[in-house]
Amino acid sequence: MNQIKIPPKYKGIFYIVLSAFCFAFMNLFVRLSGDIPSMQKCFFRNFVAVFFALGVLLKNKQGLKWKKGNLKWLLLRSGIGTLGIIGNFYAIDHIALADASILNKMSPFFVILFSFFILKEKLTFFQGTAVFLAFIGSLFIIKPSFQNIALIPSAAGLLGGMAAGFAYTMVRILGQKGENGSLIVFFFSAFSCIVTLPNLILNFHPMEWWQILMLLGAGLSATGGQFSITAAYYHAPAREISVYDYSQIIFATLLGLIFLGELPDIYSFIGYAIIITMAVLMFLYNNNRWLFKNNQLKCNNKKRGKK
Repeated sequence: MNQIKIPPKYKGIFYIVLSAFCFAFMNLFVRLSGDIPSMQKCFFRNFVAVFFALGVLLKNKQGLKWKKGNLKWLLLRSGIGTLGIIGNFYAIDHIALADASILNKMSPFFVILFSFFILKEKLTFFQGTAVFLAFIGSLFIIKPSFQNIALIPSAAGLLGGMAAGFAYTMVRILGQKGENGSLIVFFFSAFSCIVTLPNLILNFHPMEWWQILMLLGAGLSATGGQFSITAAYYHAPAREISVYDYSQIIFATLLGLIFLGELPDIYSFIGYAIIITMAVLMFLYNNNRWLFKNNQLKCNNKKRGKK
């Protein structure tokens, strides 16, 4: 009996939607863990990931040594990435789950900006416009005003997305330099645990058994999300599947409504629509650019062959 062969692209879509589902549950578990400092939540979230990443490294018989010249990029990725998680967790605790999720999903737009300033990659007019409009969309969610008591946590969520964008730019640099993906995950998780450990000791908040379970659930969900998104980009390039990562907003909205009784207001939904629209347009734009360049390259090769 012949087995049905699933195209790599569809595998990539499956894994990236699975990662979005896992990260949505991570956010839910973080909220359900209750009144615990964000730094403490960050520690336990990464504590679980350390052991999973270490297990993968040991299973594949890979060492814990990074490639020469990569330490500074690993430190930047880990330091800024840790700030991003703390900002995201603070937002999760104080604003609607879907709002915190979409603000964190501003990271791809910040990757474009940081790639322009740090990697000197070309920024087209369309990309610049998309980043600007996505930022306008985030303002509908943040609703900046002195009367808005959620202004600070909303701003923290946006800064968390910005930090994540910077961290992913560092991951991109490390990938270009041939660094092992599992080592990057392990280094980041271990770094975050070490950085947040002093605060955990000095400002430890006693936890009930169910709070420990919630934080372990957050750690397991985050680990599942991390490895799923790695598998997604292993099977298919970002230009083909990245837009499906925004399915996390759907999961977050449903989970927030079912478990927390949250329903975002009309301004938040307008913000979601703007940001997701920009993400879809960026996805289509990048695909068309790649197809144009690929076809142009094929035409040039044919011309050279005739000569």
